[in-house]
Amino acid sequence: MKDVTSIEQIREKIDDIDQQLLDLLNERMELVEIVGKIKKTSNATIYRPEREKAIIQRLSSINSGKLNQQAIEAIFLEIFAVSRNIEMPEKVAYLGPEGSFTHQAAEARFGAMSEYISLNTIQSVFESVTSERVRYGLVPIENNQQGIVGETMNHLSSCDVNIVAEVPMPIHFSFATQTDNINNVKKVYSKDIAFRQCSKFLKEYFGSNVNQIPVESTSKAALLASMDDESAAICSHIAAKMYNLPILFANIQDSPDNYTRFLILSNSYKNSISGSDKTTILAQISDKPGSLVLFLKKFHEAGVNFTKIESYPAKDGKKFKYWFFIEFDGHIDDPAIQGVMKKNPDQIKWLGSYPKLC
Repeated sequence: MKDVTSIEQIREKIDDIDQQLLDLLNERMELVEIVGKIKKTSNATIYRPEREKAIIQRLSSINSGKLNQQAIEAIFLEIFAVSRNIEMPEKVAYLGPEGSFTHQAAEARFGAMSEYISLNTIQSVFESVTSERVRYGLVPIENNQQGIVGETMNHLSSCDVNIVAEVPMPIHFSFATQTDNINNVKKVYSKDIAFRQCSKFLKEYFGSNVNQIPVESTSKAALLASMDDESAAICSHIAAKMYNLPILFANIQDSPDNYTRFLILSNSYKNSISGSDKTTILAQISDKPGSLVLFLKKFHEAGVNFTKIESYPAKDGKKFKYWFFIEFDGHIDDPAIQGVMKKNPDQIKWLGSYPKLC
């Protein structure tokens, strides 16, 4: 870059690079279109999270420039999303409303160009996937501050869907309002859980001098605040942007490590082995003494590393029957895991094997 000395020359160089990037992206999309035609004839799956993960890892390993891995991932995830829409446009259902954190997670994986369907309940997302009205569905499974999402667990145990990917996402709340003077705010709208997760901010800035009004979603909160100069919303940045609501304070959540994990669901779908996978199962184990220990021992003897185990009521009409929600390292097609699964065919419901992100 020694041959450029003025801002004008630098901008001309940037324009030239942008043209090259555009030409290369168009060339990539031409190849993607050919791949899409091949996949369409064989009814192959378009979304391959293990392939996308491998590309990002390869590019990060050979990178020697200013971009870090997070920047590379952000850029290429959008390129992948555009590519998938060229290969074969897919519909994606998510737990709404529009502007929700689930919507944000969906856009993080499927990009701005995908066709999204906002649904009011987790059950509706599962039904849309099982009936094949959509190819993919996004639902929350757990928050590291509030725990497991019970409704998602209920439908994982009863519906025939597979987990094809996970999306761990930091949950950042914004304080958005039409006024630029916080002293003018007389009421704050948000979802009840958001008030709990931002309680320190509210106490420090307002004490008891503001009316906290719970509504059904943080998106609804942003809508209501956009119509009242003396109100504010605790919402996501995407909800604030949707309703042209200025953000007065960002990242107001109590914990800087507030994460929610979302699941991408599909129908009759199995990823290929990526080399760094996670498998999720549900196990219904006898209530005889020692049954759980014997069940877990088989995995231990096979060298399988558990990353999560949590009991959950089976809700099958019997008293005190439980599912165990279990996650462990590895893929369903790994020989060691196959050996254990075959020993417990009546106890285990396989939910999915997918690239490990958290």
